[in-house]
Amino acid sequence: MKIKKIDIKDIGLFLKKLDVEKPGIKIMSKKSTLSLFFIKGMHVGAANILKQDALSLGADLAVPRGTIICSDKRVDALLIGTKREIEQLSRKELAQPFGLKELAKRLQQYLREKEYPLKIMGVINANEDSFYPGSRFKEANAIKAVERMIEEGADIIDIGGVSSRPGSEPVNEEDELQRVKPVIDVIYSSKLYEKALFSIDSFRPKVIEYALQRGFKIANDITGLKDEEVAKIVAKHDAKAVIMHMKGEPKTMQKNPEYEDVVIEISDFFEKRLEKAEFFGIKRENIILDPGIGFGKKLQHNLEIIRDLSEFKRFGCEILVGASRKSMIDMIVSSSVEERLPGSLALHMKAYQNGASIIRCHDVKEHFQALEVLKAVENI
Repeated sequence: MKIKKIDIKDIGLFLKKLDVEKPGIKIMSKKSTLSLFFIKGMHVGAANILKQDALSLGADLAVPRGTIICSDKRVDALLIGTKREIEQLSRKELAQPFGLKELAKRLQQYLREKEYPLKIMGVINANEDSFYPGSRFKEANAIKAVERMIEEGADIIDIGGVSSRPGSEPVNEEDELQRVKPVIDVIYSSKLYEKALFSIDSFRPKVIEYALQRGFKIANDITGLKDEEVAKIVAKHDAKAVIMHMKGEPKTMQKNPEYEDVVIEISDFFEKRLEKAEFFGIKRENIILDPGIGFGKKLQHNLEIIRDLSEFKRFGCEILVGASRKSMIDMIVSSSVEERLPGSLALHMKAYQNGASIIRCHDVKEHFQALEVLKAVENI
């Protein structure tokens, strides 16, 4: 008899290959993965109740010293347990006071997380001031780039006419439309939208309307549906909407952005914008969430977002991450924008492992290969 320690992402697939019976796969999958939940500012009474209930089920709650004697009214805590234990605990807490009923409902959201197939989104910019020169194309060259990206494995092509890099100047709606209009028109006339999904990178109603009328299926809005008119247009066309988080606006967003907890703040933002989207008639399954890497975030904020990306899976939406060639890579290892492909691949591989289902990138061929190899390793 021999033994080895293994690290498996998909325990269910491994057990299936081991020829375990289906009921056993379901039970053991829930026992195999440990989940950690950071709970901020909970009532000390709730912490003591939750601690005892967790221990009774085999889970645990790490709390600060002095919690048992209620030395502080509010405490932070770390809940630790398997999926099965968290399921049992969430049902038990529905009858408890001090906000534990609301906590139980939130835990149940996490337990209903959905998995989505991975998609690669290629970037085409119809403007001359985007931060990466390799993404800038005009008319005929843009169409050639679109066709090449589709051949290389892109599932979605994102077309934009305005730079949103830090410090960029705003452009009026009519000028933006004139930049993207020739590219949209050729995509429509040549029926390229039958070969891939097309996304319009804009927050302007007139630009989004024009694209959605001509074969585009996604509105990629860096303002996260701030404009109600955009929400109405997306709902009217039954299109998808990318709701992105941005602190401030492109011109000033990188001037010392601060967060108490960046992941919690983005999560709260998504909760409010999802309510707004559904109020205007956008279906939950048509919403894509983008935490906005580099949009009003310092390096540490960006790293925390990628590390804790699975937090956003509780909303049941696809998650988009776009860290391609961004300056955060230069902050880790000194590099020009032309040298940041390896760093982009590393960030995006980790984002995929942590829950991203759409990777927005400039280098489709390289990302397709890297992701296919990673999936092959995970699925052996």
